[in-house]
This record gives sequence, C-alpha cells and structure tokens, in this order.
Amino acid sequence: MPETDAEPEFTSDPESWEYSLYIPNDLRAVTVSRRTLRLILTMHGLIGLVDVAELLATELVSNAVRHTKGPAALRVRWSAGVLRIGAWDADPRPPEPPQELGQLIESDDGGRGLGMVRACSDLWGWQPLSRFGNRGKFVWCELRAAA
Repeated sequence: MPETDAEPEFTSDPESWEYSLYIPNDLRAVTVSRRTLRLILTMHGLIGLVDVAELLATELVSNAVRHTKGPAALRVRWSAGVLRIGAWDADPRPPEPPQELGQLIESDDGGRGLGMVRACSDLWGWQPLSRFGNRGKFVWCELRAAA
C-alpha cells in the first residue's frame, strides 16, 4: 500500500483547519484519499458534507493520478462555513474543460470528472502551483455548509 501522510495545518482562526495528504501516483491512493477525507469530516462534525465531499475528492484525486505521472496531494480546508477540497498534481497544463450536465448523463466516455465537480460543488476552479520545487496545478472546489 502506498505511504501517505495526513497532517493538520493550523490557522489563526480557531474554527478553521486544513489538512494535506501527500500521495504517490497510484490508483489505490484514490481510496486512501476518500477514506481519509471521510474520517477528517466525521471527526470535525461535518458528517452532512461527507457523501458529496467524497464524490468530489474522488474525482479530483482520480484525475490527478490518472492523467499525470508524478506525485499528487489532497488538500482539505474548512473556514467560515466553507469546505474547500483540492488536488495538486505535477502537470502544469490546465485541466480539460468540464462537460455540461446533459453531456455527463449521455456520455459513456471518460472525462466526466470535472463536470461532476462543477455540477455538485458551489464553486470550482484551478490555478498553476509549485510544490517542493515541482511545477503543477491545483484544482479545487467548494461546498458551503447548510445553515
């Protein structure tokens, strides 16, 4: 099984928190990421976000592992009632544009990941990013907690 490292990153806001899970380029890392995310959200009392968050993290991490050759990372941040889930990978090229919802349902092909992310999250995006001297990108999405 691939080695992983989940570590909390503390912020100045006592209600905010952030975790990063560094993963190898291994499809088993998708399951490790999903289960780690479930544990993090459960321990922070955010069980109502778990199902959608797991779906989103699975799509983001799966894209990072399947479409790149280097390491990746899952980052989860909670701040001001917003959960941000993101995946870093070593490929600096922009992600493929997401499909429309109608195309997601009708398509038997791959490439549905970011369309699912767009359809199930409140906001999503990507940005170029460097990590440990490697260039890459960070693809993220946000879920707002129900009031």
